[in-house]
Amino acid sequence: MSVSSDEFFHLLTTLVDVQRADGAQYSSFSVSGKRFGYYWPRTQTVGLKQTITEQLALVAERPDVFEEQFTSGGFGWVVVYLDGVEADELAELLFEAWRLSAPEDLVATVPDLALSRQTTPRRRGKRA
Repeated sequence: MSVSSDEFFHLLTTLVDVQRADGAQYSSFSVSGKRFGYYWPRTQTVGLKQTITEQLALVAERPDVFEEQFTSGGFGWVVVYLDGVEADELAELLFEAWRLSAPEDLVATVPDLALSRQTTPRRRGKRA
């Protein structure tokens, strides 16, 4: 179970209207001017916007893969270790982060298949 940086960036290209900004230590990702994610190459981690409930559930269930980053504006940001997550789970988390930041009219343009993933329970790894 592991996602490479290349796989992460490929998943990112499946989202609509994403802007990438590269800094010295990390890259950030926004949609319509609203930040929804970060990537740190040195640690092979991704920071993603989630609901606070989802942030807490992810960290409680698999603290070796997810950690609390911060909370802001009613959202909980979670750090994801790429070497501990499957591509399909990361795709769902990435889509959710994008959806939480994108304007409603842009979200409405996304095919129903992508939106239906949000109503399907996420497949989680086994607890230790």
